[in-house]
Amino acid sequence: MEAERTLRADEITELGELAAQLRVDAIRCSTRAESGHPTSSLSAADLLAVLISRHLRYDWSDPHSRANDHLIFSKGHASPLLYAVFKAVGVISDEELVETYRRFGSRLQGHPTPALPWVDVATGALGQGLPVGVGIALAGRYLDRLPFHVWVLCGDSETAEGSIWEALDKASHYGLGNLTAVVDVNRFGQRGPTELEWDLDTYRRRVEAFGCQAVVVDGHDLVAVDEALGRARQATGPTVVLARTVKGKGVPEVENKPGWHGKPFKPDLAERAVEALGGVRRIRVDGPRPEPAPPRAAPAGAPPEPPRYERGARVATRNAYGDALRALGARPDVVALDGEVSDSTRADRFAEEYPDRFFEMFIAEQQLVAAAVGLQVRGYRPFASTFAAFFSRAYDFIRMAAISRADIALAGSHAGVEVGADGPSQMGLEDLAAMRAVHGSTVLYPSDAVSCAALARQMVDLTGVTYLRTTRGAYPVLYDNGEDFPVGGSKLLRGGADDRVALVGAGVTVHHCLAAADRLAGEGVQARVIDLYSVKPLDRQRLLDAVRVTGGRLVVVEDHYPEGGLGSAVLEALADLAEPVRVTHLAVRGLPTSGTSSELMDQAGIGVEAIVAASRAALSGPLGAGRPRPAG
Repeated sequence: MEAERTLRADEITELGELAAQLRVDAIRCSTRAESGHPTSSLSAADLLAVLISRHLRYDWSDPHSRANDHLIFSKGHASPLLYAVFKAVGVISDEELVETYRRFGSRLQGHPTPALPWVDVATGALGQGLPVGVGIALAGRYLDRLPFHVWVLCGDSETAEGSIWEALDKASHYGLGNLTAVVDVNRFGQRGPTELEWDLDTYRRRVEAFGCQAVVVDGHDLVAVDEALGRARQATGPTVVLARTVKGKGVPEVENKPGWHGKPFKPDLAERAVEALGGVRRIRVDGPRPEPAPPRAAPAGAPPEPPRYERGARVATRNAYGDALRALGARPDVVALDGEVSDSTRADRFAEEYPDRFFEMFIAEQQLVAAAVGLQVRGYRPFASTFAAFFSRAYDFIRMAAISRADIALAGSHAGVEVGADGPSQMGLEDLAAMRAVHGSTVLYPSDAVSCAALARQMVDLTGVTYLRTTRGAYPVLYDNGEDFPVGGSKLLRGGADDRVALVGAGVTVHHCLAAADRLAGEGVQARVIDLYSVKPLDRQRLLDAVRVTGGRLVVVEDHYPEGGLGSAVLEALADLAEPVRVTHLAVRGLPTSGTSSELMDQAGIGVEAIVAASRAALSGPLGAGRPRPAG
């Protein structure tokens, strides 16, 4: 079929039959599972029938083809419809659809995930599919320079999410004519009517206010839908197709009635509905295929040359991050994004060198992370940076990135009370806990420029969500250029057989631990100093060695709230240790104010004096004089 011409009568009939099949199959699989969202699927069936038959250019036998269009179900709860589409195009069987949907061990999960090769990203947390689509479209227009199109099915309820409008704003800013959002305006959300119900004019005005083309259609008029999707494909900017639909369309007993969201039909109702829709079908769709695309050129040349620093020089780790990112730009697959603070995160150093691979997301942290996820769908290695505190705004996107099995690097600057006079609104004090909790994440917190650059260099090849915490202030370089910093490792900066206490830090507190160790040495107390630059995974063996040498005396110091950060990681690592351990945990336990870095760290009880006092207290504790205990 050619999308540019008007549909013939027989084609309209064929599309109607396909839409009926999609509805029937959505009912069958959800009823058999006794779980799912059939009515949300029924409303959008006509939209998908037209899209997959006439506009989605996709080689279903090669889901990883660089030429393929992208289809994202932002309204991921309509998974019965998506899986019915997969049956219609022949990539899953009727048996898999009906017998395994939402069952334990099935790849047809309740909401789509990349367990299926035709699914780019996990959806189901509403408001996320369209922002990710922006990232994919950015790659298509500015990096791949290929004619693929990104189609995103959205629900009307999720337009209440600010992330939808962040996405439309950035899509307009970047002129993403290769992006189309199709909004299924079926009037009902989970608990009742949506905010705007069928007020399509207000939807239209809002979309246009964000600089996007709005096309209002009857979502059950196959000819009108076909014309709207054809217009969208030819548009010079992003298009939003606002489709007025009926929830539960095709089943009169539930059409446009509240109380049916997320409720599968009982077998008797399902039987009547399938019969009314004309019964089970076995239609196979052969939609348009894309033109072949050339393969992406493999990165060539020598590995990027890392920045170098003089030992003892005072360098902020945020500066080292910027230097390392600029060096990594020698790899053509590395891209960078920032949330309008690149002069602080130092991502501007990459932007100056590689402006064609830098994307400014402005103060839109949800879109910042979502665009990174979309870019990695296309095979790029995105680094996204902002203040550590502001990643909290995008936390659901980070959580979903892990479910999407996305490989993204995040860099959070201005962490802890070390930030100083800006005050608590700017201080990331929860970020280590949040990032540690993300499934499969890697959390890194370097103490100096050399370790920061080395860790940033490794991030480009790590899988999953990787987080690098950087510091605002400048601190002495502790390590020699070229030293290795394996992920999951640590560094022993001071240590010997006569150590009586271990001082454990990461980032800025490593420097405090070193100063405290010097003070203790003057009192005749040998203190071991450990730099736990890899917070997750943690170097448990290094901790076990410290426990056995010091008789179990550890002082853990972190510029972070006490919950979930470095101290929690240490305690979790030692939780099943069958020998005495006394961990003193110094962390930020009060609400900070403005002040100098040193004033705030002293007030928080993580400065040098507090570490010395905690060490003395540990030595006078119930474990005695702190002489080494035999292993085992």
